Amino acid sequence: MTKIGFLFPGQGAQFVGMGRDLYEQVPQAKAVYDRADAVLGYALSKICFEGPEDELTRTLNAQPAIYVTSLAALAALRARIPDIQPVFAAGLSLGEWSALAALNALDWEEGLRLVQIRAQAMEKSAQARPGTMASVLGLPASDCDLAAREAGCEVANLNSPDQTVLSGTVESIQKLIGVAEGMGAKKVFPLKVGGAFHSSLMSEARGILSQALQRVQIKSPSAVFIPNAAARPVSDTEEIRNLLAAQVTSPVRWVETMNAAAGSGAGLFLEIGPGKVLKGLARKCVAGLAVEPCGTVEDIDKAAGLLSVQNVKK
Repeated sequence: MTKIGFLFPGQGAQFVGMGRDLYEQVPQAKAVYDRADAVLGYALSKICFEGPEDELTRTLNAQPAIYVTSLAALAALRARIPDIQPVFAAGLSLGEWSALAALNALDWEEGLRLVQIRAQAMEKSAQARPGTMASVLGLPASDCDLAAREAGCEVANLNSPDQTVLSGTVESIQKLIGVAEGMGAKKVFPLKVGGAFHSSLMSEARGILSQALQRVQIKSPSAVFIPNAAARPVSDTEEIRNLLAAQVTSPVRWVETMNAAAGSGAGLFLEIGPGKVLKGLARKCVAGLAVEPCGTVEDIDKAAGLLSVQNVKK
């Protein structure tokens, strides 16, 4: 019996046209988009399907768009395999919110409102304390930490053993590029992002999100939940609440998260949402992981071909 794990993507996975086939072909997915538009008070679905790209890429739109598209894909997956249940769920940064909704720990509409608050708060923080991010390839995480200290920036994402993202002021990231290259990095390049995410420059956003989280109910997850900031299973609802707020100023410990997920007993990981970034990262983190994308109708049909209701075990 194959056990299943759920992975959900984060900001950066968005692309114009994402989710359109889900909307047009799967009534359950269409219902997610339609309800999201009503909750938000504007046509997020149109931005997902038609763009323009610069509008979709804005943090204010990208975060709710990825969250909603991921849950629409999940609705389509469950329509195809009604009894599917994961043994764990995890998400890259923003993807944690989708994971919690998938595990019934967070009402998905409440989650959407919180994701909107998160996005607004992060944009506000980025305007108040401008910054950026850079990706470093081919340099161990320990060396990236040393480079960050020298440049005056912070480690933001530990995506794989050979990819670390750093975050800080524009000046510190410019300095980092030279420092990391001098230490032997294979490649260092700035990212097209709206701010210094997962760093202390997001402290204002953390405070806003923390206050908003106090007003919503978080339940115990229905399966193992592995948050980025802890990189271990967490079931205590207050700890989850605190980690969701802390996450915006804390590193995404994705390598450790994937190692924890690999110990869950899941034989197949499903990447639910737009893009296929997590499939590549997962295999770099833990050799031999079986990961199937589930972001389109075609993807979901393929995944269903690998499984049957009788072959899915919680």
